[in-house]
This record gives sequence, structure tokens and C-alpha cells, in this order.
Amino acid sequence: MKAGIHPKYEAVAVRCACGNTFTTRSTKSELHLDICNQCHPFFTGRQKLIDTEGRVDRFTKRFGAQSAASIREAAKANKAAKAAKVSRKSASASA
Repeated sequence: MKAGIHPKYEAVAVRCACGNTFTTRSTKSELHLDICNQCHPFFTGRQKLIDTEGRVDRFTKRFGAQSAASIREAAKANKAAKAAKVSRKSASASA
């Protein structure tokens, strides 16, 4: 190996957003994590909603909290509108 071209590989303290810290080795001087094994839903067994830059709020504003019943009603209304459009189209074609 050539001397002087490889980065320094040193022990660093890793800090998670949940407050957990542990030591590992890296070429970076410090590491900051958003999720670690102490707070990740896969390892903890509980769901934790992480809202990055308000994306969940933006989605809720745009599409709203829809229930299954409201989705079915909207589908029925769409189907009725399409049927009315087809019947108008066929009536104008026969005239």
C-alpha cells in the first residue's frame, strides 16, 4: 500500500437523535444518526412516526384523512358520473 494516501481510521463516538451514544471506528471525526438500534421500530417493536420537514402534515392537507366509507362514496359518484356521460354521448350520437 502507498503511504500517505489513506484516510485516518480512528475511534469515534456516534450520537443518535434519541440520545443513545456508542463507540465505533470511522474515517470521519464524528457521526450523528437520526435512528439507531435503540429507537428503530424494527428493533423496538413499536411504531414511531418520524415527520421529516412536515411531509406527513402536507400529505394530510393535500389528500385529507379519508375513511373507507368516504372512498367508497367517491367511487360510486365517479361511476355514476361516467355512466351519465356515456348515456349523453350515446344519445347525441343517435340524434
